[in-house]
Amino acid sequence: MAGSKEEFMVYNSMTRQKEIFKPKVPGKVGMYVCGVTAYALSHLGHARAAVNFDVLYRYLQHLGYEVTYVRNFTDVDDKIINRANEVGEDPLSLSNRFCQEYLKDMGDLQCLLPTHQPRVSDHMEHIKDLITQIINKDYAYAVDGDVFFAVEKFPNYGQLSGQRLEHNRAGERVAVDSRKRNPADFALWKSAKPGEPSWDSPWGPGRPGWHIECSAMSAHYLTFNFDIHGGGIDLIFPHHENEIAQSCAACQEGSVSYWMHNGHVTNNNEKMSKSLGNFFTISEITERYHPLALRHFLISAHYRSPLNYTVSQLEGSSDAVYYIYQTLQDCEDALSPFQEGSLKEGTEKNGRTVKITPAAQECISKLHNEFETKMCDDLNTAHILTGAFQDALKLINSSLNLLKKKQQRQQQLLMIQSLIEIKKEVQELLNILGLLSSDTYSEVLQQFKVKALKRAGLVEDDVLDQIKERTLARKNKDFAKSDQVRAYLTTKGIALMDLGKETIWRPCVPAGEQPSLPNEQ
Repeated sequence: MAGSKEEFMVYNSMTRQKEIFKPKVPGKVGMYVCGVTAYALSHLGHARAAVNFDVLYRYLQHLGYEVTYVRNFTDVDDKIINRANEVGEDPLSLSNRFCQEYLKDMGDLQCLLPTHQPRVSDHMEHIKDLITQIINKDYAYAVDGDVFFAVEKFPNYGQLSGQRLEHNRAGERVAVDSRKRNPADFALWKSAKPGEPSWDSPWGPGRPGWHIECSAMSAHYLTFNFDIHGGGIDLIFPHHENEIAQSCAACQEGSVSYWMHNGHVTNNNEKMSKSLGNFFTISEITERYHPLALRHFLISAHYRSPLNYTVSQLEGSSDAVYYIYQTLQDCEDALSPFQEGSLKEGTEKNGRTVKITPAAQECISKLHNEFETKMCDDLNTAHILTGAFQDALKLINSSLNLLKKKQQRQQQLLMIQSLIEIKKEVQELLNILGLLSSDTYSEVLQQFKVKALKRAGLVEDDVLDQIKERTLARKNKDFAKSDQVRAYLTTKGIALMDLGKETIWRPCVPAGEQPSLPNEQ
């Protein structure tokens, strides 16, 4: 699957419209995405932002760009200090612990490592230098060891969020301070308080405000001029609005070409957040569902749309990914003897190239074109694994059935090569979406089965015992009992499949009432 021939369109939050993506430097992309404030385990909202921008990162690479991707950790912040005080732990130690947990979650979700993952605590000199530049250009002022940004000095304040200055307040993490010239002025540097971590500065010991951190780190790794700045929609104001003011105050020629924001994750159509107590951590979900199922769920809606969490949605995603991997496993099993023998990489023993069927060619063409059309339309991953993708899986399965039948050598080679090419296209698409595991197909399928058993509250021996009971019932022509066993297991998310004289099981969407996650109301 080569890069797209279509123009890549992205929605720019600044201009509120889709625009053709054109990087500042041809062939190269600089991208900064706001990461997590590391004071607790990361939740589904964090997972959505990470996965959506990972898809963007992967797709830009697929298009042939050399991408410098920066995603920060905020490890110095009021929330971290408060949590550390509650549990009696050093703030930097606590934040480091949750940074590591976040990285584990990201690994589980198959998010590629960014080029750089800076932490605030490692960039204090850059932060202080940037604040000094802003003060020297008369956009900020110091009061009793604190430094505030003077928003009235910046005429374009509000350009991203559309909020007028007179309607603004100090920002969600900053208490109104009578020493400010304007209530909307925000802190660049906070003077030290007893028992809090602090660093020396020209204005006295203290620590940075929330917003200045990202301006300093993005400028350090990408300069003041770069292509994409991303984050959750809740960061538009005040965080990103303040970043623009700070960065432009320091460097008037500085600019970000495209501001991109992902939508909220909702629970029963209410925003999921720690403050509302209606969120799930990533690890709570991946304890019961395979991370690939969660990733599938997170890209099942367009990244800018709200994504409503339900257990049934996760079950559907789990079932969908299992079917994909089962199809790929069946295809691999069927092709294995041929590829090890007379056919390798589309050539016969005599070196002639083996063609593929017209149906396979049409399938591959449709799959490629539909994928590129949707991805070029502002990364429209919604329904991207339906339509032509499902048709490709169906064609693989129907071709596998035909392959089992006796046919002429040339016809067999045509079928085999067709399967190889369709499978290759499916794998490439899954890889760009981050859904292709480094584990073998059989390993992934087994992992899904383990999670299904955990959700069902069963061990595999329980299922095998039920299968034996059903087999005995069928032998005795007690079909009511046989149906009862199958129905019972289906309510637990376990489907029985009869293959000749053998009965096997696989995960399925539970019939009837859905099980809840541990803390779901």
